[in-house]
Amino acid sequence: MLSRLDDASQPDSEEYLKCVYDAIDAASAELRTLSLQTKGFAVEQGGSGLATAFVARTGKHSPNVTVGICSEYDALPGIGHACGHNLIAISGVAAALGIKAAIDRFGLDAEVRLLGTPGEERAGGKTTMYNSGDFNNLDVCMMVHGANADVLYTPFLALVAVEVEYFGQASQTLSEPWEGINALDAAVQAYVSIGLLRQQLEPHQRIHGNIQNGGDSASTIPVYTKSLYLIRAPQYPQLEELQEKLNRIFQAAAEVTGCTLKHSWNHKSHDILTNEPLVLKFEKYMNSLGVVYASKEEQQSKLTGSTDMGNITYAIPGIHPMFNIFNLEGRDEHSAGLHTVEFAAAAVQPVAHATTLRAAKALAMTGLQCILDGDFLRHVKEKLGQESA
Repeated sequence: MLSRLDDASQPDSEEYLKCVYDAIDAASAELRTLSLQTKGFAVEQGGSGLATAFVARTGKHSPNVTVGICSEYDALPGIGHACGHNLIAISGVAAALGIKAAIDRFGLDAEVRLLGTPGEERAGGKTTMYNSGDFNNLDVCMMVHGANADVLYTPFLALVAVEVEYFGQASQTLSEPWEGINALDAAVQAYVSIGLLRQQLEPHQRIHGNIQNGGDSASTIPVYTKSLYLIRAPQYPQLEELQEKLNRIFQAAAEVTGCTLKHSWNHKSHDILTNEPLVLKFEKYMNSLGVVYASKEEQQSKLTGSTDMGNITYAIPGIHPMFNIFNLEGRDEHSAGLHTVEFAAAAVQPVAHATTLRAAKALAMTGLQCILDGDFLRHVKEKLGQESA
């Protein structure tokens, strides 16, 4: 079966390619308003408790192979789609349509499952959906992400968030300040201590945050404060070490000021485990579509953010390649990075749509390879839990 896709001289290889590409190209004009139900998908919405999440299935009822594709579609406060989630949504739908076309035309014993995963930026929607069973029985799970360069091996950082609240005692700042317990003092003490901790952080470890509520009035001792911090590291075990240090900082700030501490750790995202066989297959198809990648070492030098897709790649073989939304030629990196106004503006341009559909084609063909080639899929599964070499 491998020759069907890997040997371009095979007539059936061309048939598979044409079937997938035609389906994606035909859908490109209607992706903004596409109804998955009209395309033959069975769609379940909100089943995981997330109102805007969905799972769309098509193919065999008890398939031999199930390929999962993720579509993200949340935005950033104030700057909209500066992370290109509008393009991620389109790429997932397009790839799923391409795989479905091949399943239907050639009668393949397979299912494609499109997962609409909201809340990647703040809520870890994929983790919630995974815990609810939406990712059950997937053989692979893949997605692509717009960026300012074409990258296969992006070193996403593991992430954990912590919300810190201090409770004090109010009093008048003019008449009886000594009767108060200043919750803002505790928040500032913790903030300063974290700043001092940064000189001991290892390369690529990050702590950033802000004081979101510092009190209501300058004339009274602040009785309540709330801060939010994001902690990142190359691997999740390093986060656990940082959590212990921060717990001591938060507790010390409470004790020295006399405040009561309440804090909660949440939104935990693992680093990405890029599945080597899958990503090499994706690279092959992107190469055939005109994409040239920098060396692996150069790609891995480009730190980006964090993603809940990391949690999925620890449980299911997966990939999360980045594609350049600024041009179709070459591998030049654009100066406008993710989470900028410039990137948000670029994400709605025609060239971004074109590069998105190109990445979707490669994603669909990678998924189809898993369906057609049992030996390849076994190799993919053997590499689960291993870092790409």
